[in-house]
Amino acid sequence: TNRAGGILGGISSGMPIVCRATFKPTPSIGRPQRTVDLASMRETTLEIGGRHDPCIVPRAVPVVEAMVAVVLADHALRAGLIPPVLEERRDDV
Repeated sequence: TNRAGGILGGISSGMPIVCRATFKPTPSIGRPQRTVDLASMRETTLEIGGRHDPCIVPRAVPVVEAMVAVVLADHALRAGLIPPVLEERRDDV
C-alpha cells in the first residue's frame, strides 16, 4: 500500500508520489443573489461589484504545480540531497 503518499521521512519510498489538492468554491459571483439582512431580518438582494472568476480551475493548475515543486525541493533539502545555498549579506544595500 502507499498510505504515506510515496514519501517517508522526507525521502521517496519508491512508490509513486501522490498529491491531493482541494479548492473552495469561488466566494462571489457576478449576479444578484437573494439573501437576508440579519440586522433588519428582511429579505434583500445582494449584488457584488468588481471582477469575478466564474471558474478558478485554469489558475489552479500552475499553482498546484509550483507548490508541489516547492514541497519536493523542501524534502530534498531536508534529506541532504540538495546543498543549502547561503547568500552573502551586504550591509550597504
